[in-house]
Amino acid sequence: MTRADRILILLVVCTMPFVYFHLWVSDEPANYLVIRSGSNAPVTETLSPDRMLHIAGPLGESIVEINNGRTRFVSSPCTRQVCVHRGWLSNTDGLAACLPNRISMTLVSQHPRFDAINF
Repeated sequence: MTRADRILILLVVCTMPFVYFHLWVSDEPANYLVIRSGSNAPVTETLSPDRMLHIAGPLGESIVEINNGRTRFVSSPCTRQVCVHRGWLSNTDGLAACLPNRISMTLVSQHPRFDAINF
């Protein structure tokens, strides 16, 4: 390994955090919530007014709360409760999913940054 190789590796490692935060981390507030449930068509909800949504899945009903422009899973019938522990989502591209119950939710703005997000 030459000195130029070491400099190049150091340069790449040092710039990776800046590229990550510039391209992947969004602080833009979201406008809509897209809920996908099993093979059903995606449902788009606004982030106001404050309310609770009851979404049916193969394991049972998941409850999603919308409050003050943010959202979260309140409860779900899955065993590990990873979706509930995800907490509040408020920024564009925020994502939470209850995979055992086949329900996911994504926050989007009027100008989405990505064409698609796949699971």
